Amino acid sequence: MPFEKVQPEKLSHSVIRQIEGLILRGILQPGERLPSERELSERLGVSRPSLREALADLQERGLLTSKAGAGVFVADVLGSAFSPALIKLFASHDEAVFDYISFRRDMEGLAAARAAKFGSATDLKVINSLFRQMEAAHTKRSPVDEARLDAEFHLSIIEASHNVIMLHMMRSMYDLLQEGVFYNRQVMFKQRTTRSMLLDQHRAINHAIQARDAEAASSAVAAHMDYVKQALSDQQTTERNEAIALKRFETLVSR
Repeated sequence: MPFEKVQPEKLSHSVIRQIEGLILRGILQPGERLPSERELSERLGVSRPSLREALADLQERGLLTSKAGAGVFVADVLGSAFSPALIKLFASHDEAVFDYISFRRDMEGLAAARAAKFGSATDLKVINSLFRQMEAAHTKRSPVDEARLDAEFHLSIIEASHNVIMLHMMRSMYDLLQEGVFYNRQVMFKQRTTRSMLLDQHRAINHAIQARDAEAASSAVAAHMDYVKQALSDQQTTERNEAIALKRFETLVSR
């Protein structure tokens, strides 16, 4: 018969599985510091030797990293998503920007639909809370805060989709967006008309998710990303036209 005796699991293995799960679900994020050894052993209800054994295993597999005198941190597990050479290539070609937006349109449309269907009550509260913070930042006219909250709002929807592969993939892509590899989101939020339109679009996304209308949530994301794509295209056209106009002006004044 294909049965074997059940072996009792070592405490260190239980600790490993718990920390792995927190990293996998994005609850523990890259660069986040773990509690001290004493505090963590108390929280987990295990001895320090068992905890040390678990942390050593996780460090050996590259999920955690230790810094002398600072503690144990979640490793930068997203850092290898794109090579430095590919990142430079993205930054130097406009087509990568629009491919990125198209990719987000598809992935985030799916995430929004999943969030509407599968998101918990708490997931939806987080999404709604971030949208309310966006509204508050909008009245203060803070492009920096609006850009930051924009990213957090979209990531909260991806988290609420409860698909861990999508979560880590999109987080790595958002890291590049934060660094301005694809485009500078703050520039968009400096334009009054664009700011108002973006807020209305985020409101529509939030409303659909709160109503648990998966189809409307996906459509709202598509409309939002289509607007972003057009706004960026218009911005690039304006910048090119201004560069040409400056050359004409310089020629005129030099006569």
